Amino acid sequence: MSTISYSAMVNGNVGENFYPTRGLRQGDLVSPFLFLICGEGLSCLMRLAIREGLLKGVKVSRSGPKVSHLLFVDDCILFKEATKRGACVIKEILWEYKNGSGQYVNFEKSAVFFSKNTSEEDRQLVINQLGVRSSNDLERYLGLLSLVGRRKKGIFSSFER
Repeated sequence: MSTISYSAMVNGNVGENFYPTRGLRQGDLVSPFLFLICGEGLSCLMRLAIREGLLKGVKVSRSGPKVSHLLFVDDCILFKEATKRGACVIKEILWEYKNGSGQYVNFEKSAVFFSKNTSEEDRQLVINQLGVRSSNDLERYLGLLSLVGRRKKGIFSSFER
């Protein structure tokens, strides 16, 4: 955003307009809205990749819908096949997203979580392609355990009413 200006109100008097020189920062009141707008762009790229057969997403349950991504506050979780091709598709989507929005993924802070069925060879291919760390431990995300597999039904059954 380059057209925004600010003014400060001191003792009920509005001061002169001034223009930011460093762009928006974390904590800026406009940031969440911009993230939502950009997040919609990422969602569109993910849906397009699914429609073109480049990504599959994962099923939440046998009769449930497939999920390719979840957006949280200023974070996202992407679901994909643990293959070199799947990693390439995700990397291309994130590159296109970066070029369109100016937002980029901090791969040093990113991690992948694999199901138990993923071979060690596939794990290494994905890690090398994306340049992220692998997580074998059940990590907490926004206070919830990040689970993949059959056990999730028992854990989440307490939330059903």
